[in-house]
Amino acid sequence: MRLVIARCSVDYAGRLTAHLPSAPRLILVKADGSVSIHADDRAYKPLNWMSPPCTLKEGSGDDANVWTVVNKAGEKLIITMEEVLHDSSHELGTDPGLIKDGVEAHLQELLADRIETLGEGYSLIRREYMTAIGPVDILCRDASGATVAVEIKRRGEIDGVEQLTRYLELLNRDPHLAPVRGVFAAQEIKPQARVLANDRGMDCVVLDYDALRGIEDDKLRLF
Repeated sequence: MRLVIARCSVDYAGRLTAHLPSAPRLILVKADGSVSIHADDRAYKPLNWMSPPCTLKEGSGDDANVWTVVNKAGEKLIITMEEVLHDSSHELGTDPGLIKDGVEAHLQELLADRIETLGEGYSLIRREYMTAIGPVDILCRDASGATVAVEIKRRGEIDGVEQLTRYLELLNRDPHLAPVRGVFAAQEIKPQARVLANDRGMDCVVLDYDALRGIEDDKLRLF
């Protein structure tokens, strides 16, 4: 991973145009080819980015301060450097991935085996559906054939909703899957997380671990 902190301006040219005026920013260039531009706020979300596959070309001569990132659709992210404050590269190696605790992993397995408990006509596409930013717990289809991404937590908090939001943003770029809606599922969902999920058009599902195991009533409560 390459980390560059620079005063720069950024222009995006593609399906629409966007301009970021000059300011100090963090630029991440990852091994998968992706490039993202971050400010010192907005938590995880970049100001602008280009997802792989894409190519980065650093300028030379009179244009040595201009980086141009182009994706397969011909869209461009043009970064004009005014002052580079930091530039370093780091080898992170292969990431082992997120290791869920036993309850979350078992909830995922049980729900995948009994996917119809989300609703009549639901069908499983697969568990651990891999994306460029990590695996979606469950990807399935509802009775109408629409794609549904399910994020499962033992305790549902705002960070889980943000995680599902990231997955949905990425999945909805795939024309074979879009439109994709989200289901946030947990044994307990905090009120703030429920409000945020609902505001973003996600369904919230309270999971009963024992019920999914067949020990008690096997219905899920939908809100």
